[in-house]
Amino acid sequence: MKKFAVVLVLALCAAAALSGAAMAKEKPEKTLVRWNSGASGNVLLTIAEKLGYFDEVGIKLEEVPATANANAMTLLSTGMVDIVSNAGTSNPLQQIAAGVDLTIFGGHMMTGAMPIIARKGTKWNGVKDLVGKKFACNPSYFALTGAVMDLGFEKPLEALDWVVITNYNDALAAVIRGEVDYALQGTEQNFTIRNVNKDNVEIMCYMSDIMPNYSCCRMEAQTEFVKKNPVTIKLILKALLRAQSYYEGHKADAAAWHAEKIRAEREFVEAYMFDEHYRVNADPLLKAVVRAWGILDKTGFLSENAKKINILDHVNIDLYKAALDEAEKEYGSEAPGFYKRARLFFEANN
Repeated sequence: MKKFAVVLVLALCAAAALSGAAMAKEKPEKTLVRWNSGASGNVLLTIAEKLGYFDEVGIKLEEVPATANANAMTLLSTGMVDIVSNAGTSNPLQQIAAGVDLTIFGGHMMTGAMPIIARKGTKWNGVKDLVGKKFACNPSYFALTGAVMDLGFEKPLEALDWVVITNYNDALAAVIRGEVDYALQGTEQNFTIRNVNKDNVEIMCYMSDIMPNYSCCRMEAQTEFVKKNPVTIKLILKALLRAQSYYEGHKADAAAWHAEKIRAEREFVEAYMFDEHYRVNADPLLKAVVRAWGILDKTGFLSENAKKINILDHVNIDLYKAALDEAEKEYGSEAPGFYKRARLFFEANN
């Protein structure tokens, strides 16, 4: 009987502990989060939704579409969406410089497999080949202007002829017709370049070859939203970290799920997702953001108001750090080694 009583007491204690843990589980301040992830989507969101990671932390997402990066930023600044993850890095930085109070707290694409192309047979010797040539590229792409500055050109906008063509297909056609020497292409152009136009153009390099870990797309929200919903943000980051750990070991699954999500052919998604230059990472990349801010300021892509702003006030790395600590403790057994790499990466880049 004594033995039975001891077992009963231990069982009751275990039940109480489990109950207490369940009661102590953090709840998000906001359970429905409006999100814009662009036409190409966010594969970490796709995975987190598919595997129920957001459900587990009590968060539902409402996808809010936008037709362009600028429109996504307008949705964010006017409060029509809560989070934007696919509008690049220069766009949110330009908004911050203009006085819009945004906070960057995470990331999506660290590098986006964005190729620089030229006509078939063109030889490539590095960034110096762009100097003095016609380049179909918006010079607000700081990785490229920064690379030209690294060559010793204090005024990179004058070092070559930057031809702004807003549509990537039009820029591709301009290369084929010989109207420009080189063109930057978007992530989604990889399939077309490698299959449809492989006899006309070649990939010279990728933007991440020119500036590693340059920061393709940051994740941002209005600062007020971040301050009012820190648990929500942290739980989102935990779900995305868990999704990232899954992604790194299951890219074939991720490509199939993401193709279905954005209603594209699987081969279209695999053309960029299986490329080593396509790297997704939920880390906020503080150092890369500060570097981008400096380049954009030097090249005149930030308003004069930027001189009054400390960009460090608009990047929150604490919530990501907290999410990483908790995710490693709770989910570390799911992906041995991933969280150690994520921690080392965070320390090196923030």
